[in-house]
Amino acid sequence: MPDLADLFPGYASEWINTASGRIFARVGGKGPPLLLLHGFSETHVMWHRVAPWLAEKFTVIIADLPGYGWSDMPDSDKDHAPYTKRAMAQGIVEAMERLGHVHFALAGHDRGGRVAYRLALDHPGRLSRLAVLDILPTYDYWERMNRLYALKIYHWTFLAQPAPLPETLIGGNPDFFLRTKMASQTKSKNLDSIDPRALEHYLRAFRDPSRVHAMCEDYRAGAYADFEIDKVDHDSGKKITIPMLALWGDAGIASAAATPLDSWKKWATNVAGAPIDSGHFLTEENPDATAKALLEFFVAA
Repeated sequence: MPDLADLFPGYASEWINTASGRIFARVGGKGPPLLLLHGFSETHVMWHRVAPWLAEKFTVIIADLPGYGWSDMPDSDKDHAPYTKRAMAQGIVEAMERLGHVHFALAGHDRGGRVAYRLALDHPGRLSRLAVLDILPTYDYWERMNRLYALKIYHWTFLAQPAPLPETLIGGNPDFFLRTKMASQTKSKNLDSIDPRALEHYLRAFRDPSRVHAMCEDYRAGAYADFEIDKVDHDSGKKITIPMLALWGDAGIASAAATPLDSWKKWATNVAGAPIDSGHFLTEENPDATAKALLEFFVAA
């Protein structure tokens, strides 16, 4: 997209073939592989402020999730199966293998964090270390939903409604929806911390009805199949055993539901964590503190 700013100058652009379609990624830096996955309402571009720090020590692979950014949009089905975090994690594993990385470190924010912890549970031998940013497990969110939390993460239930309800409503004024939603999730309650060049990347996706449909399919999978997949692991006591870091905004989404570190200790055997002075968008609202925390964790490997 030549009219969108390149926020990763000098990085390679890769379109990687997988069984469920191509995954787009930017690749730069040098050192052991570190995969970065973005969250909802954003694309791989959300990492542009922390990537320079990480690229000094790692080969960073900054990917668009299936359905997002410039990655392909898999055809969905009645069960939203291609958009489960299990399916996305499998696609990510295939993409990393294509790039020559069978073992790697991984950090994920928001939806990318859900793909990341699912990958850790389904493919434990693939990861050296795992970091998740401003999330709790999908199972925990749904189980803890109450009046105030439902108001805070209304988009979970809205986007999971049957097609074409959310797609149609967002399509009426996509810029308004995205700007309002993102501003409400920052600590400052405005978009001052979001680089306008990055915001234009995000807006471009929301102006594309097919992308909006893919994002809704992601949330429909989250409300049904992802919950059930998590529940099986929860009920069986399956745990993430690699070193894990949980970061969250002190005014973010995860902290509103529970103490994130306490929650993750029920899902992982070796987890540390800390709040960041931020709302939901840690890498853009407070990139320095976020990058330092990630570097300290991943360099310790």
